[in-house]
Amino acid sequence: MTLHLLCAGAAKGLVGELEASLAKDTGASLAARFGAVGAMKEALLAGEPCDVLVVTSAMVDELVIAGRLRGDTRADLGRVRTGIAVRRDAPLPDIGSPEALRTALLDADAIYFPDPQRATAGIHFANVMRELGIHDTLAPRCRTFPNGATAMGELAQAATARAIGCTQVTEIRYTPGVALVGALPPQFELATVYSAAVTARSGQAALAERFIALLAGPASRERRSAGGFELDPR
Repeated sequence: MTLHLLCAGAAKGLVGELEASLAKDTGASLAARFGAVGAMKEALLAGEPCDVLVVTSAMVDELVIAGRLRGDTRADLGRVRTGIAVRRDAPLPDIGSPEALRTALLDADAIYFPDPQRATAGIHFANVMRELGIHDTLAPRCRTFPNGATAMGELAQAATARAIGCTQVTEIRYTPGVALVGALPPQFELATVYSAAVTARSGQAALAERFIALLAGPASRERRSAGGFELDPR
């Protein structure tokens, strides 16, 4: 028995931690694909096998209205901020203000972040660089990847001395070899709620709902919080 998952990169680490629990509780294996939310939506609409979709809450709303997801099964995993990262052994730059962030980015010799066309954090970060007036200057130093997890993995292996990166805080926390500097300054804050829902075409809805309960329920609450998901007090 296999459960098919299309999932935003922001939840990749959490899914990896819970995969063994799913197998133990249900005997099911997980066939998961991770990537930018735009790519996950495209895959769903193209007919790729999918029982559970994990993307932004806004995209879940859109796909429920379109009849692609079951609104009665949706559940929020939590809110994720967008942050700045460096290699684990590098000094942490000051990013506490727009001016400090601008200086930190200009001082970097390579900048790692996810797809600026389809990834939530990548789109936002590209706009931040434009607002800071340094997008064109930094373009030759930009290293973009399909998702934030891949970008952070590449940052961890960067050979340059002053590499820096930007993506969702969860992807930073779950990547060995990188360190979270902090969230973007308040003026550039991006906090995104991620949600899961069963697809309308799923042939194993009961199993899909059990997996969503595992992802978004009390059993994973501490894991989500430790991994960078901000949860509403209960």
